[in-house]
Amino acid sequence: MPGGPESVGSAIRDIRNTTDKAEAEKNAPKVYAMIDKLAKIGVIHKNKASNLKSGIQVYINNL
Repeated sequence: MPGGPESVGSAIRDIRNTTDKAEAEKNAPKVYAMIDKLAKIGVIHKNKASNLKSGIQVYINNL
């Protein structure tokens, strides 16, 4: 399933493994859209999606 949970997990992992703040900020909106799409179709709960996005933003802010 293209854009499914596996690719979202990889995208999140890629952001969290980067040490370049500019690159992480550039890729974040794409990952947020992927997460939102999973929440919209019911693969993950909307609160889980919100928690994932929040965690990514906290990581980026701390870079």
